[in-house]
Amino acid sequence: MLLAVDIGNSNIVVGVFKENRLVQFRLSTNLKNTKDEYCVNLYNLFNLHSVPTDFDAAIVSSVVPQVTPKMLAAIKIVANIKALEVGPGIKTGMPIKYNNPKEVGADRIVNAVGAYDEFHDALIVIDSGTAITFDVINKKGEYIGGAIAPGIHISADALSEKTSKLPHVRIEKPGNVIGKTTINSIQSGLFFGYISMIEGMIEKIKKEMNYNCKVVATGGESALFYRYIESVDYFRPHLTLFGLKSIYEKNV
Repeated sequence: MLLAVDIGNSNIVVGVFKENRLVQFRLSTNLKNTKDEYCVNLYNLFNLHSVPTDFDAAIVSSVVPQVTPKMLAAIKIVANIKALEVGPGIKTGMPIKYNNPKEVGADRIVNAVGAYDEFHDALIVIDSGTAITFDVINKKGEYIGGAIAPGIHISADALSEKTSKLPHVRIEKPGNVIGKTTINSIQSGLFFGYISMIEGMIEKIKKEMNYNCKVVATGGESALFYRYIESVDYFRPHLTLFGLKSIYEKNV
């Protein structure tokens, strides 16, 4: 069995691969948690879902440096294995054409590898979570860059926190673009505004690439949008975990 852990800004996604079957769990990312608390979290998760801890290997990607060493230590204690960490020196099979490759977040590389290993074509990978990222891979399988914007929940939080009279709203598709209440107006601006931003970014990236790319959506928030965006070709909710599995296999 392979244990794959993706540490994000809001959530930690834990995947267990037994052959090609995936079981997934989700924890909140808490900077204050200690190594022992992450041990308890993992131990309870595995016990709750009757997952044995006799893992053959583990791999971790993280964009939260404060949590990474605590999670690596927790995996060592709970599963008695040293996890492989996605970072400089690890084999991904994908050339990084960033000016400074070390600047690219591990999650973005993992998503790119997972998507290219499935489709073997030019791709735009959209990951919508705390931030929304657009990552671009060319036909040769090279990571050539992308774009980053605030996620929809950050925008919703900022709107209510930085204004005196606007409430915090549940993010969902309103009945109309033209809202007839303040809540509907905010929902319209967030929901349809993000759809328009995503559609516009896809169009501009394809124009700059000068050829048509497959578009793959992933991330916790993409489930809100992908079915309403015609230019999104595929939705892969577990793309990061499968990308981690692919990278692990390239390093054994």
